[in-house]
Amino acid sequence: MTIKATLVYIERNNQILMIHRNKREKDLHLGKYNGLGGKLDPNETLEDCAKREVLEESGLVLLNLFKKGEILFPKFDKFGNDWEVHIYYSNEFSGDLIAENPEGTLVWIPKDKLLELNLWEGDKLFISRVFKDEEFRGTLYYQDGVLDSKQQQIIETIG
Repeated sequence: MTIKATLVYIERNNQILMIHRNKREKDLHLGKYNGLGGKLDPNETLEDCAKREVLEESGLVLLNLFKKGEILFPKFDKFGNDWEVHIYYSNEFSGDLIAENPEGTLVWIPKDKLLELNLWEGDKLFISRVFKDEEFRGTLYYQDGVLDSKQQQIIETIG
């Protein structure tokens, strides 16, 4: 089964809003830092999903949204599902950050410090591309939560 999801990186004053996934014991992403996002609901567009997830997770209303990439994560979760993640960037929003997020702590991180965070290994291969004027796509293979060194990790520029 393929699960479609979105991931949004929001920039303000050269800082990126990240969520430190530190609140749910059984969270697949426990301990990791991620952009905001989540699973696509039935009959929802990817853009609507991205905006909804950002609003739910942060309280922010996105005023712009740019598609940056798409990454396939084959057999990523414990059920063997493929994850097709659509990656977006935004730098205009309204509203104030919510005080509590049930998934983790919201933090603004200086853009040049992102790679120092506890990110998924594969995120480090594409995150810098989110802030460039290009689109990308790729496939990243994990085995038991670790980037699979036996598989070729592919990320390429498109368009």
